[in-house]
Amino acid sequence: MLKRVFAVPLVFYKWINSSINWFFNFLELNHKKVHYTSFPIIRGRIQLLGEGDFIFGKELSFNCSTRSNFVGLYKTCTIAVLKNARLEIGDYSGFSAISIYCSKNIKIGKYLNCGGNVSIWDTDFHPLDSTDRRINNMDMIASSPIIIGNDVFIGANSIVLKGVTIGDRAVIGAGSVVTKNIPCNEIWAGNPAKFIRTTS
Repeated sequence: MLKRVFAVPLVFYKWINSSINWFFNFLELNHKKVHYTSFPIIRGRIQLLGEGDFIFGKELSFNCSTRSNFVGLYKTCTIAVLKNARLEIGDYSGFSAISIYCSKNIKIGKYLNCGGNVSIWDTDFHPLDSTDRRINNMDMIASSPIIIGNDVFIGANSIVLKGVTIGDRAVIGAGSVVTKNIPCNEIWAGNPAKFIRTTS
């Protein structure tokens, strides 16, 4: 009997929470002037930063809450696209607690499957020279575009660093740090990521 008593309020609470999140996400995407083919599926609340170009393909999926994916998410999805930068995400791609930081250009193909807590950064964030770091010399921060092909799988907790191209149908093992280009149809893993074998 108690289950019946609490069932209706629980369903109502979930509906209210989902509606509030949808409204928040709608405002967030429109405030950042995100170009989307269809409104993405967003579980939880997404966070967007920057004045660059956000280009979203159709039927994207973002798991932004710890309850949306039990792989062990520790944050929401955060996407930064700086002024004069461009982020393009192809159709049917999915993310869980993704961290994307685009200072110049990041292009992601269709059907990208990202495990939990993956990071994709096209910048070093800070200068490598200690003198430049002391004075926060932004002009000395290295940045380089990232290109990720179609049907790529990136395992949980991996990091894709600046200047990397990942070919179609490549697989990145969980916990990898990708510092080099990865050809099509290859499996790479490790820190730094190294060739394991081909996918076929």
